[in-house]
Amino acid sequence: MKPSSYSPHYDKLRAWMKQKREESGLSLRAVSEELGRHHSVIGKMEQDRRKIELLEFVEYCRVIGADPHEGLDVMLSKIR
Repeated sequence: MKPSSYSPHYDKLRAWMKQKREESGLSLRAVSEELGRHHSVIGKMEQDRRKIELLEFVEYCRVIGADPHEGLDVMLSKIR
């Protein structure tokens, strides 16, 4: 069994994150510069290759102008 950070419940969240970033018009590099992280870290979060830490998620949402509550609702809808 895969660790929980790779569970199917995160798939919808990752897709939501990428969609919101693209809608904001920001590239991976632009988001990573704002967060002070390498662009590969952000890409891995969106691609199911890295665990999504809660505080990183909230900061990611702040940078792209997305509501983190909406993202969590997307993930929770997968659980229900």
